Amino acid sequence: MSQNIYDDPDFFAGYATLPRSVHGLDGAPEWPALRALLPDLLDKHILDLGCGYGWFCRYAQQQGARDVLGLDVSEKMLEKAAKMTQGAGIRYQRADLEKLQLSETFDLAYSSLALHYLINIDALFATLFNALAPDGMLVFSCEHPIYTAPTQQQWILDDKQQRSWPVNHYQQEGERISNWFADGVKKQHRKLATWVNALIGAGFEIVHLDEWGPSDEQLQQNPALAEERDRPMMFLLAARKPR
Repeated sequence: MSQNIYDDPDFFAGYATLPRSVHGLDGAPEWPALRALLPDLLDKHILDLGCGYGWFCRYAQQQGARDVLGLDVSEKMLEKAAKMTQGAGIRYQRADLEKLQLSETFDLAYSSLALHYLINIDALFATLFNALAPDGMLVFSCEHPIYTAPTQQQWILDDKQQRSWPVNHYQQEGERISNWFADGVKKQHRKLATWVNALIGAGFEIVHLDEWGPSDEQLQQNPALAEERDRPMMFLLAARKPR
């Protein structure tokens, strides 16, 4: 079973304070770039992996998706998503993405900042490839390997107070422990090449890769985002199942 840190009371309470929790997709600075990778959602069958509060599920509903399935391992997240959702066409289910099995066919599989928690990404990509219709898309964001590489994910200050981000242990893939809202949050570090080759190995075509950073306009509105230009915190990737 995947670590279910989101049902930890301290973690859940801390996560609820994030702008992306309070304001949804508009509170996620990478959302405009991620949205640009999406296909037309009208009348499509959509899968959201690690759906959290269900923000993307409701966005897809608003864009005219035929049906949306949101999966999450966290009961607290699913309970929150259900309370925030109205109307038909969205289903929420508890699922461990490490052991995911799908009996339906989807046009889009989407995931925001969830897949870096998983150990066996190859099995998930194979499952998604089989569940996607021909020409179906997989669009996701993940913590960037430059961000996950160090054993302690934090800036280093030199004697002149210049900041740098360590990338030691980049080649050593595997578990990383971070203390983010709660102690002992387990994430998986893998090289960018490993992510890409896992997709290719599953049969996907890579459509677009974005090592995301804020735009000039975003920096003017939120100067605190400046550090995201010094090192990528996340990457966005779009892949397609060939016809």
